Amino acid sequence: MRILLTLTLFVAVCLLLGLSAIAVQSPQPKITRTVMFDTPEADRILTALQVFPPDNPWNQDISALPVHANSSAIIASIGKDKTIDFNLDMNFVIVPPNQPRVPVKILDYPNESDPGPYPVPDNLPIENWPLQRNEDGGALPKPGGTLDTIQRHGTGDRHGIVVDPVNGVLYEFYQARKTDAGWQAAQASIFDLKSNRMRPERWTSADAAGLPVFPATVRYDECARGMVTHALRFTVRRTRRAYVYPARHWASKLTDESLPRMGERFRLRQDFDITGFPPHAQAILKGLKKHGMFVADNGGDWRLSIAPDRRLKGLESLTRLKGSDFEVVETESPNAGRKTQ
Repeated sequence: MRILLTLTLFVAVCLLLGLSAIAVQSPQPKITRTVMFDTPEADRILTALQVFPPDNPWNQDISALPVHANSSAIIASIGKDKTIDFNLDMNFVIVPPNQPRVPVKILDYPNESDPGPYPVPDNLPIENWPLQRNEDGGALPKPGGTLDTIQRHGTGDRHGIVVDPVNGVLYEFYQARKTDAGWQAAQASIFDLKSNRMRPERWTSADAAGLPVFPATVRYDECARGMVTHALRFTVRRTRRAYVYPARHWASKLTDESLPRMGERFRLRQDFDITGFPPHAQAILKGLKKHGMFVADNGGDWRLSIAPDRRLKGLESLTRLKGSDFEVVETESPNAGRKTQ
């Protein structure tokens, strides 16, 4: 009884202090082998995983932040009448704490990559597998090919994501590929999920904004619980040569201030009626109202990243949304709006 009262008091204090429910975690299950993202075992592990501290920007409640003065122009530059779309793209693999480390040859951004070796398993999934629903749908071999074939062949961004929950470390790769000589990638980033530490100024990551991908990807386990409790990531076709906290990097030559910066944060309007949407879509829409979404990379306009999990249902309803259903918010940081001179 005393333990129950103590736990009840702790939860009540957390709520009074405005801490996210994600801060109250179950014990981490023991992990002895690699676990693929779209399995019940992965759900149990992820439910117990604290992804960044509760005060991290990804976990921030932005529902009360003021609207950016240039919100309407920024929305218009992307397309206020364009429908929201989504990619079933960002898969990942969970590894045990003793996963063997292997070298990965970094081809394009060695000076903006974190050094290895890395705990990359043989069954590392490649972005857009197995459902292949995004603008790079033709970049991978046709559905039905073996994982080894997809690891070796195809074009596109080919993100590879490795999560080590026990050590609280995230490894992300851009254009990952298996070869006869071993793994290679264009870029490699390592993130401490226990820390708010960001990448160095002007460093890219597997995302053009210098941000991690996994913490902003919609997962089945959180949709099944009824709400996505973190910021999402999305892409737009044209961005500005600037970035705003927590982004660290840009990928554009354009300086028009009506264009969004990397890291620009958008929020679903509070008056948008989410009743009538299927449960998994509602979980995403609730998250977009409370935590919003970051401009993370250049790509198709208004495209959200969702894990390619066959258990997710009703996501097509998200295309009922339009750009005009969102607003840009003012972020709170001394880093706001860095750009070249």
